[in-house]
Amino acid sequence: MIRRFFLASLALLLAPAVATAAPPLKVGTFAVDASPPVGSPMAYDPTKGVAHPLSCKGVVVVGDDSPIVLVALDWIGVANDAHREFREAVAEAVGTTPERVQVHALHQHDAPAMDFSADALLAERGIATEFFDAPFARDLIVRTAAAAREALASARPVTRLGLGEGIVEKVASNRRVLDATGTKVEHVRYSATTDPKIRDKPEGVIDPALKMISFWDGETPVAILTFYATHPQSYYRTGLANPDFPGIARDQRQEATGIFHAHLDGAGGNITAGKYNDGSPENRQILADRVKAGMDRAWAATEKTPITSADLGWETVKVALPVDPELDEKALAATLDDEAAPVRQRGNAARQLAWVRRCKAGDRIDVSALKLGRSRVLFMPGELFVEYQLAAQKLRADLFVAMAAYGEYGPGYIGVESAYPQGGYETGRHVSLVAPNVEDVLMGAIRELLRE
Repeated sequence: MIRRFFLASLALLLAPAVATAAPPLKVGTFAVDASPPVGSPMAYDPTKGVAHPLSCKGVVVVGDDSPIVLVALDWIGVANDAHREFREAVAEAVGTTPERVQVHALHQHDAPAMDFSADALLAERGIATEFFDAPFARDLIVRTAAAAREALASARPVTRLGLGEGIVEKVASNRRVLDATGTKVEHVRYSATTDPKIRDKPEGVIDPALKMISFWDGETPVAILTFYATHPQSYYRTGLANPDFPGIARDQRQEATGIFHAHLDGAGGNITAGKYNDGSPENRQILADRVKAGMDRAWAATEKTPITSADLGWETVKVALPVDPELDEKALAATLDDEAAPVRQRGNAARQLAWVRRCKAGDRIDVSALKLGRSRVLFMPGELFVEYQLAAQKLRADLFVAMAAYGEYGPGYIGVESAYPQGGYETGRHVSLVAPNVEDVLMGAIRELLRE
């Protein structure tokens, strides 16, 4: 009797350990063609053709909660209602919530833009097709959602997580070249800088490290995610859609290794290749080779550790970004209605008006963090300055911290507070659509997401 009681008690003690064993992590991958048809508007010019296909790639990560979906799109940006609709469609397809879907652009310039809010304003005035191809954009959303659903169905177990980083040499440089006092922008070092005197200025504040996260099923790599902060332009306004040098590096590495590879742009709002690029066409492949070399270094430095669904986490903080006080709703509406105004000016007014009205309505932006073992990936809005990325890494030097910016594209450039009185392009009126105190808001969200 005593022996039976002892065995029964022992079974009860052991049962919870078995019942609470974490299920395996699963990862599915997807990719769809995002290249626009001939005649469809890109960010600056109509599409004449496709030099190199644009991609919409991503991963579905499955643990013991609802799926998490990360989408990386070779377009200049996805803003306002387009960003919301994209996330909602993918969420519905995989049975999760929009908060657990992140859609990020890589910000190439020979590529389309997506903003259904601005599109609706322009359509009322008969000029939407100058800027957007909403039917094609919505078709892309439908195809991406379907691909994500298939990726969920075919997700495979992942037993190990790889983390690595590699330095990218002679690509990134800060485009805000300050004067001798360090208080004013003296030169803007754009993506293609022809003046050798400006190119020869110091690199400035950058993050030279490319971060790589890889998922493994035993010894078999399943997928790679990389993160690197820079504007992706070598040269543009060709009329030929292309993913420029980061996309070329990604595609060439995937072709060489056979491993699925999605790349995301880090906080590169104030970073370009301008120090190392004068806009010569041959520089595109040179820059791609340098980024790929950084990817190869990150791969070689990768350390793998066991992972289960217990090591997966997701958290979202909703923030209200402060709107630029100089944005005048009535003046923007007047510009939009002015048939004598240049069409590009009216298009910009529509984008800005959509953002102002959204902020006034109290809409908030999602800032999210993905936890994978000892890594954290922050998903941020806008054309974010690199200082946010560096600050996040400094906050948790004990962790592997990566960042993807160019999520919600509505706010445009997002500088740090000290940058606004310095002048320069990125923090200028109608370029950054947020107020300088945006830094307090976003750093508060970052601290909350990276807390112990």
